[in-house]
Amino acid sequence: MNPILFVIIVIPVIEIYLLIKIGSQIGAISTIFLIFLTAIIGIYYAKYEGLNTLKSGFAQLSKNETPAYEVISGAAIAFAALLLIIPGFATDIFGFFLIFPISRKFIFNKMSKKFSQKKNEKNNFIDGDFEDIEDDNDKKI
Repeated sequence: MNPILFVIIVIPVIEIYLLIKIGSQIGAISTIFLIFLTAIIGIYYAKYEGLNTLKSGFAQLSKNETPAYEVISGAAIAFAALLLIIPGFATDIFGFFLIFPISRKFIFNKMSKKFSQKKNEKNNFIDGDFEDIEDDNDKKI
């Protein structure tokens, strides 16, 4: 099965399950209030972290350094804000993990190690020499 299709199917199922379980424990109105509250708090905190990342990126540019981490961090914060807008508790938890700088650095370190290992594995090559041999037939053409 295609992993993207699997994620598109599984995430809503998990969200619906969690909404039903939490709603049965704390009530429907409280669940709806909690969903709106996490969205509002998450968006404001995403705005705050986004502005901090933007300031850090400008500081890097003023030092004539490439703000690579800040660009990736900004994209992660934007994705986290999207996850926090989507109603549900599982997406909210993952969104909050992406917004907080400590957990975001942890996730980036894990992903960079994973991709650096794959990059090193693909550098398998065979070194060799060649010699250009001239034939009398090549000179006729």
